[in-house]
Amino acid sequence: MSQVLDPPPPTRASAQAAPLTTESGPAAETDLAALAARHGLTVSGARPSLPQYVRELWARRHFIGAFSTAKLTAQYSQAKLGQLWQVMTPLLNAAVYYFIFGLLMDTKRGVEDFVPFLVTGVFVWTFTQSSIMAGTRAISGNLGLVRALHFPRAALPVSFCLQQLQQLLFSMAALLVILLAFGVPPAPSWLLALPALVLQFLFNAGVAMVMARVGSKIPDMAQLMPFLLRTWMYASGVMFSIEHMTGPDSGLPSWVGTALQLNPAVVYIDLMRFALIDTFGGSQLPPHVWALAVGWALVAGIGGFIYFWKAEETYGRG
Repeated sequence: MSQVLDPPPPTRASAQAAPLTTESGPAAETDLAALAARHGLTVSGARPSLPQYVRELWARRHFIGAFSTAKLTAQYSQAKLGQLWQVMTPLLNAAVYYFIFGLLMDTKRGVEDFVPFLVTGVFVWTFTQSSIMAGTRAISGNLGLVRALHFPRAALPVSFCLQQLQQLLFSMAALLVILLAFGVPPAPSWLLALPALVLQFLFNAGVAMVMARVGSKIPDMAQLMPFLLRTWMYASGVMFSIEHMTGPDSGLPSWVGTALQLNPAVVYIDLMRFALIDTFGGSQLPPHVWALAVGWALVAGIGGFIYFWKAEETYGRG
């Protein structure tokens, strides 16, 4: 004979626990959010406020410095000549450009001290080019680090720009030797190179952060950037004088020369030439050059930082 077994009556404890396991919807989410807030829990990877983000980045300044130095040291660790390539690479580029543009295309005509003019342009441009290229890969090329550790992601593009600044300072030693070898005397104006480099670093870091965010979402951007940067280089007067190429005898509209002089790469290259080469006078500088240099540094530096920060919680996810 079969028996029907009735379920036991619910106890007080189970009756009280039932709503926690069966309740769903906005009310349950509100309860969970309140519970998390009560115990000081926050969303993992949530974007901090902008002032807090700046403080966190500043707190990790030692990590940024050590990381950039380690990257610089490891860059040529497998090469026989080691760190000499930090100086030889831009020098070899300058030699190639001198042969093609200075000799074959005769862009040195009318430019005093063409070799110091060219080498200065190549070194300063290489600083911007390398910073932006490294920034483009800052997130996508370091996903293991991004996913494993919690830190302000802006530390990566900033550290790569700092690495390129350190490399430029090594190259500047060779540049000073070239200036002296070609009869350019030391002058107090050489001190102007320091503020020019600081402003260029801020500009480079800002653009690098913009490209870091873009590169984290579009990996193919790293393949496209060399072509874009090469085009930018040819419009930046690295191998020729914009003043001579766009002068009255060039046949170009006057606005072309004005547009090229507003180019931020031209601004920083010409500032460095003005600081280091005595025959490069103030008349060859773009108008209001220091205001342009400060403006580009602030627009790119602050704008790039905010643009990068707005996507902080997305880096390294999917």
